[in-house]
Amino acid sequence: MKNLLLLFPIIKLEIFNQEPCLLVKTNLSNKVLFLLKNHFKYQFKILTCVSGIDEPKNLYRFKVVYELLSIKFNARIRIKFLADELMLINSAESVFPNANWWESEVWDMFGIFFTNHSNLVRLLTDYGFEGYPLRKDFPLSGFYESRYSQIKNRVVYGNIELCQEYRTFEFPSPWENFKW
Repeated sequence: MKNLLLLFPIIKLEIFNQEPCLLVKTNLSNKVLFLLKNHFKYQFKILTCVSGIDEPKNLYRFKVVYELLSIKFNARIRIKFLADELMLINSAESVFPNANWWESEVWDMFGIFFTNHSNLVRLLTDYGFEGYPLRKDFPLSGFYESRYSQIKNRVVYGNIELCQEYRTFEFPSPWENFKW
């Protein structure tokens, strides 16, 4: 691991459950992943997961996490890259072909855009869906509701209508005044 610290400008190194986690500059994403995959001392040949983290209060609110596995050395490593709403991240598809699916899912759920991606499409949401559901600024009830219309004999979309107002429960609990 010391050799890796000398090769790349790593922003932060964390150890969690005896597994290293590296925070690396975003513009070095493919170089870091290529080195970890092909270097004879590391050989992280399998990309097991790509996920996103949203922390809206940070300057770079998103983290993209690549989790790699080395079967030869029975080791795992996490590589994190920082991004904001407008930043583009290089796709790792040229290094790990299975990154295609994972990066499409991160884009679909968080809105993090990957450049040089062969097929960035929505996987888990509808094609007409607006917004990104796992962002912490996305409304809980969504923007539109879909329902089946008997009159039109098809699925229709419309603005959300809530049946009741939000209720506040500001009454004392009966257990607060109970005398034991």
